[in-house]
Amino acid sequence: MSAQSPRILIIDDEPQIHRFLRPALEANGFEMLSAMTGAEGLAALTHRPPDAVVLDLGLPDQDGQEVLIAARKIYEGPILILSAREKEAEKIRALDNNADDYVEKPFGVGEFMARLRAALRGRVIRAGVAPVVRSHDVEVDLVQRMVTRAGEAVRLSPREYDLLTQLVLGGGKVITHRQLLTAVWGEAQADAVQYLRVFVGHLRQKLEADPAAPKIIVTEPGVGYRFLREG
Repeated sequence: MSAQSPRILIIDDEPQIHRFLRPALEANGFEMLSAMTGAEGLAALTHRPPDAVVLDLGLPDQDGQEVLIAARKIYEGPILILSAREKEAEKIRALDNNADDYVEKPFGVGEFMARLRAALRGRVIRAGVAPVVRSHDVEVDLVQRMVTRAGEAVRLSPREYDLLTQLVLGGGKVITHRQLLTAVWGEAQADAVQYLRVFVGHLRQKLEADPAAPKIIVTEPGVGYRFLREG
């Protein structure tokens, strides 16, 4: 079975941090995205939200706490703070600004990876969704990032998997067109409803027994889509 690689955005102005983390992340099945400034990081979040963010507080263009606050206005995924600032007040402020965790520099790669995995699991727990979700003969493993149909692996593009994940995390509730477009493609594509319909069609072709009469990804006319669990 093939799993989708989680995308991790590193926002840090130290090239050595990017060089240090890339092999560790890739060895653990992650894809690493890089930003050297707060502005680049926020632009990356808007363009295509990653699965998690690692944010340094000492950025050259703006304070990391400000970047964290701005990020939380457009991004709901895990954010880990990575910083050499040792003052307890800074940690408390970051956590109060809705960071998920705080890792001090210098750090060990083992601890970093464990905290990252915990933050990714926490996203599923907060959503109130079981780690493995089933609908008819389709099974979505949100922790292992695997999708199967009748026991066979389903190959999805990264965008298709991201879209499916957003629907599954909805817990059976309707997710609006704008919510899906913003979460998967970013704010710039928030009104591209026809584009969304095309990708939903691709998912239905791969998951539904009869794509013309879908029972897994159901349309709510004029509003959005929902993922129907079990069946």
